[in-house]
Amino acid sequence: MDHFKKAGEDKKNDCADRSAFPEHFGTSGMTLEAIVELTGEIGHLNELVMLHLERAGGFTTTSSYFATVTPILDLLEVEIRVRYRPGMTQNEMKLLVQDWIDSEIAELRHCTPSNR
Repeated sequence: MDHFKKAGEDKKNDCADRSAFPEHFGTSGMTLEAIVELTGEIGHLNELVMLHLERAGGFTTTSSYFATVTPILDLLEVEIRVRYRPGMTQNEMKLLVQDWIDSEIAELRHCTPSNR
């Protein structure tokens, strides 16, 4: 799950940046990684990441990988922060994450070079 860490950030800074996630599932300050794992959406998120990487022509270095992946994770984090409501169940959180990923995948597939 190292792809959830921004290049050059240490673990302490990463936790500080992502600690504002809503309290849920009996814990406080959940990370994006923990939310994706608990919702079971890691495979689905990976599909989105792979589509972005394919569209970008792949990657040759760690920094090029992070240049593609980091904005995706940042956008997912914003979506969770905006749509989260206290008392959400794990299934509701799963649907929030799943819906966002589905929307991003649909947009990527709709905007293929042949569809422009």
